[in-house]
Amino acid sequence: MPRSAASTVDEYLSELPDDRRPVMTEIRDLCREILADFREDMQYGMPVYERDGAAEIAFASQKQYISFYLMRSDLRETFSEQLAGHDMGKGCLRFRRAGTVDLALLRAILEATAAQRGTIC
Repeated sequence: MPRSAASTVDEYLSELPDDRRPVMTEIRDLCREILADFREDMQYGMPVYERDGAAEIAFASQKQYISFYLMRSDLRETFSEQLAGHDMGKGCLRFRRAGTVDLALLRAILEATAAQRGTIC
């Protein structure tokens, strides 16, 4: 999917292919549940969750992957063992297929994000 021009997360989700929309909606639901004090916004063509004006979490449907962005280095360090078995870029956790998205891992990362502040990369 090319970079979205959606102005809201609802609009973004409505543009997604049918095979990705359910899991992307689940990711959003987790973010909204756990990051209740964060602001949901669209930046760089993807949903982001920011606290005090700084984006800490984002997700996107890309051509080859579903991507989950961890913008805090402390979280990447905290979850290094759990992330080791996954396709991980510098700050991006990638899942090739919707069925491989590890929602339990994402929940744990989101709970850690909400629990304390950290340094944004």
